[in-house]
Amino acid sequence: MSQQSESLFTSALRTTLPVFLGYIPLGMAFGFLLEGAGYHWIYAPLMSIFIYAGAGQFIAVALLAAGAGLTEFAITTLLINLRHSFYGLSLLEKFSGVGKVKAYLIFALTDETYALLTTTRAPDEESKGKFYFYIAVLDHSYWILGSVLGALLGSVLDLRLEGMTFVLTALFVVLTIEQYHAARSRFPFMAAMGAGVISLLIFSPDNMLLFSIFIGTLILMAYEKFVRDDIEVNTLPEQTPDKEDFQ
Repeated sequence: MSQQSESLFTSALRTTLPVFLGYIPLGMAFGFLLEGAGYHWIYAPLMSIFIYAGAGQFIAVALLAAGAGLTEFAITTLLINLRHSFYGLSLLEKFSGVGKVKAYLIFALTDETYALLTTTRAPDEESKGKFYFYIAVLDHSYWILGSVLGALLGSVLDLRLEGMTFVLTALFVVLTIEQYHAARSRFPFMAAMGAGVISLLIFSPDNMLLFSIFIGTLILMAYEKFVRDDIEVNTLPEQTPDKEDFQ
């Protein structure tokens, strides 16, 4: 490894340290759950290498353990990971000129990696592809390591997994609170809560997730079309007439 590459790798390593601290315990939780569901530990690294979906992997374990059908599995995974399409659109300019690593950068674009790529500047334009690659591959490695450790420990230790499924829920609660404080508008959070309550009242708890996502999306679309546009129009400052209008 050349001195420049070593410097880039060291910089990426420092940048990804917070992700390391989060991915190791969370990956271990995934490994515990997968092994506890009756699957061989080898499936943990295989899923983490080739799927690498974070929340999707947790939900996959729950769906597999519940005997969910292929249709429900596909729809749930699609809806959960649909946000990544918007991530990709916002990174079109940043990923321009990164070379052969672009395909892997697209594959390895998790929430945490996206956060690092959008808040960290590459040392220079020529080396940005290699720098971004190091960030992505390090984050991926942390997740694989955590899942392997969890699956191996789960296979040799008699662990009590009650409550372990709440790990992902707790993570989402923390992320939601952070987003709530950082967001300029509180309406999406109120819409999500309303959609969840409506779904619980109308549908069974087992089916409320898909319906709450659908209802919440409709509420947000209606808000954008009929409410927000009217607010923006009504709050536009009155145009000051030009002097030429009086001439």
